[in-house]
Amino acid sequence: MLLYTMFPPIPDVPDEHRGVAQASLRYEDVAQDGRLRITALTHFLGRTLWQNVVARKALARVVGAGGIVPILTRLILEGGTGPHSVAKPLTGQGRFQLGHTVDDRGAVDRILLDMWVEITAPAGRTHGPPPPNAGATLVAGRVFGEHVFTRLFAPRGERRVVALPGLDGPPPARYSWHPGEALVHLPPGATPLDDELVADDTTVVFGLTHTDSNQHVNSLVYPNLFEEAALRRFHARGRGSAFLAQRLEVSYRKPCFAGESYRILLRAYALGAKLGAVGTFVPSAGGRPHCHIAATFA
Repeated sequence: MLLYTMFPPIPDVPDEHRGVAQASLRYEDVAQDGRLRITALTHFLGRTLWQNVVARKALARVVGAGGIVPILTRLILEGGTGPHSVAKPLTGQGRFQLGHTVDDRGAVDRILLDMWVEITAPAGRTHGPPPPNAGATLVAGRVFGEHVFTRLFAPRGERRVVALPGLDGPPPARYSWHPGEALVHLPPGATPLDDELVADDTTVVFGLTHTDSNQHVNSLVYPNLFEEAALRRFHARGRGSAFLAQRLEVSYRKPCFAGESYRILLRAYALGAKLGAVGTFVPSAGGRPHCHIAATFA
């Protein structure tokens, strides 16, 4: 079983499904070696597509119609090598595509909104002498976001969406559904540092500081907390902690809410010169995982 799905191929889409935007970095977005923290890249899903294209153009007539909204279900983040300076803006080039999945009988069972963004920035450093390639345009990272359309506030059993208003049939692009459980398998050739999933020593207690306007824990809280738990696990296994997540995939099954507590179950491994970890967020009182995450570090 592969650790990750591959970064989905970027489709050819019409101009109205494309967007470009620039944005500045926050000081905390760049690590000491000049690489970007990969969770900072998700900002460009909003700047490049949601705010720049979706809200003004192609999807405005669909999003919100009949209470239908696209909910983030899978996120893939890949970081570049850098270095980059906080003083230089980044450029995101993105595109989106509507699609569908089918069940075992071939019937449409989900309508998806998939987004791809590639972020570039000039090579540079915030402090100290410039790198030899200063000014060269580098790929700072890539982001893929998968969203499933749902009737968010409809009664249970009435939330599934298999057709969108204004469209004659399902969007033609057909995708394969990737179950989140697959993320907890180690990649081929990995040397496990743990025999099985191990509970992190820290119980995660969610408060309002972890939430957003969607009324639940923000989607970026999970990868940030998981990265910290993985570093604790590497340290406990004698591998140190001076690493940065370079690739991360998270599959969201069910949101968490303020006032709830969870345990992170994770399993560390080594693969060549890199370290990695796979894991889940499970309720402290027991129950099914709310999300699955896999990450590699360097």
